[in-house]
Amino acid sequence: MEKTMTIEGMMCSHCEAHVKKALEAIHGVASAAVSHKAGTAVVSLSSPVEDAALKAAVEAQDYKVLGIR
Repeated sequence: MEKTMTIEGMMCSHCEAHVKKALEAIHGVASAAVSHKAGTAVVSLSSPVEDAALKAAVEAQDYKVLGIR
């Protein structure tokens, strides 16, 4: 299963790395492909993860989650 997050505030590859690390630390997240240019993170899940947990992990890094689909 994949979820695509729309994220505001990422400006560079350093930002991408912070978001990727935060998302991949969540149990159930297999990988995260993050793009500051697109303002997205495509999260591949190995088991169900609540949207709230994904949002909290990103917003703890000081970025704003605009949506998850």
